[in-house]
Amino acid sequence: MTQRAEETQLDLEFLDALGGLFTRLLAEAEQLAKDYGVPAFFLKALHLIDGPLAMKELGQRMHCDPSFVTSIADMLEKRGLAVRESDPADRRVKRLVLTSTGLDMKHQMEQAMLDRSPWRQYLTQDERAVLISLIHKMAPPLSATPATDCPGGEVTNFLAAAATPPVG
Repeated sequence: MTQRAEETQLDLEFLDALGGLFTRLLAEAEQLAKDYGVPAFFLKALHLIDGPLAMKELGQRMHCDPSFVTSIADMLEKRGLAVRESDPADRRVKRLVLTSTGLDMKHQMEQAMLDRSPWRQYLTQDERAVLISLIHKMAPPLSATPATDCPGGEVTNFLAAAATPPVG
């Protein structure tokens, strides 16, 4: 096999491995959502609310339609996990704020997802640090990238693989 063919084969194996990892993460997130009796996008929304967050910003982070964010906010409020409040700087802007129950659920779900993560199960701490370094060499962490700069549908965190309805 030529060096070019070997490189191409290695790259194809890399794509296949990443696809397998994303598929596994999606399955784990879907099972976790099922365990909690919520839709998978609910996990993603809870994870993304890291303080008072404008509903518009949540929609951008989730890459979904604003009307869908309203449905998410309704579900969170109905379960006592979040409240809507006006932004003090612009009363027209509505923000979602997690309640103490919502924060508890967020932390429980994040920990449960981490407990299911394959890197925790199969890699040492040193191996995980090397893997993170290699991934950052290819792309900056999404936590450092504004949601508006992310290509549509890009994985924004470990729960982003959870199903999100398309925009529109």
